[in-house]
Amino acid sequence: MTKSTSAPSCSAPLARAGRSVESSAVSPSTRSDAAVALHAKGLVKRYGRVSAVDGMSLRLPKASVLALLGPNGAGKTTTIELCAGFQRPDAGEVRVLGLDPVADGERLRARIGVMPQGGGAYPGVRVGEMLRLIAACSARPLPVGWLLEVLGLTSCARIPYKRLSGGQQQRLALACAVVGRPELAFLDEPTAGMDPQGRRLVWELIGALRRDGVAVLLTTHLMDEAEALADQVVIIDSGRVVAQGSPAALTARSGEQQLCFRAPPGMDLVALAEALPSGYRAEEPMAGNYLVRGQMTPKVLSTVTSWCADQGVLADEVRVARRSLEDVFLDLTGHELRS
Repeated sequence: MTKSTSAPSCSAPLARAGRSVESSAVSPSTRSDAAVALHAKGLVKRYGRVSAVDGMSLRLPKASVLALLGPNGAGKTTTIELCAGFQRPDAGEVRVLGLDPVADGERLRARIGVMPQGGGAYPGVRVGEMLRLIAACSARPLPVGWLLEVLGLTSCARIPYKRLSGGQQQRLALACAVVGRPELAFLDEPTAGMDPQGRRLVWELIGALRRDGVAVLLTTHLMDEAEALADQVVIIDSGRVVAQGSPAALTARSGEQQLCFRAPPGMDLVALAEALPSGYRAEEPMAGNYLVRGQMTPKVLSTVTSWCADQGVLADEVRVARRSLEDVFLDLTGHELRS
């Protein structure tokens, strides 16, 4: 059963708990844009001759979720590390809550939460011990018991980290990232290796963070996750931004639609394309699953179903859909989705 996330506020009241940002440390542009949690401009990070991040610019308002998408090696994790202050950029600048994440790292650390890939916990430490340790370092932590319950970790609170499943390790890493009530959370592949129930728990917690005013920058390779959670999506490839916008704007940008239907595999796509008006494309991405791409009209729908009838087959599960975020991703990067 899904746990409720409506109990203690997950917002970041550290500023209300006596912490403040000195005006001398905040640039004029940042003061004039107080609603922005993160602003990065022209970030560059090179490893030898390879540019892992090449001119990256991001803007993340408070109380919103930005999903960073890209194929493996596109620079997603490096971007997180630059923004969180784990690495210094070779060029460009980044401000997190008005501060330089490297120069002001000590002052910023209590106001952000970071969930790295690979967990980051001690192998022998028990789940509850690890979370209580992180909570003890926070000025006003969330209740540890509540967070364990919300993320489905109560039953394994006394189990060592090394004996957890991959999904449980991920959920503990997320708990450690948010227990201190961050104002901005960096989540690197937060649901990697999780089963559907675990993913749903994480999605609900991220939604609760957003509702409580927390800004979230997450990376993911799951298109449905980005569509479900993100206010803004930034697609990167080879360290560069290739597209950005809301999920709805990105999928609607081309105006192209899809007619999807099921039929016996191996039908003559050339003949189907010839029956359609000029400019339409017919594909069989999976055996027995067909796509016709282009602007959908009643005439096109009739043409497809009539053509199938002429072949002696019934077009089943016929539906018209807008291009998916996955279609946009593949068009822009030319890569298959990989975990």
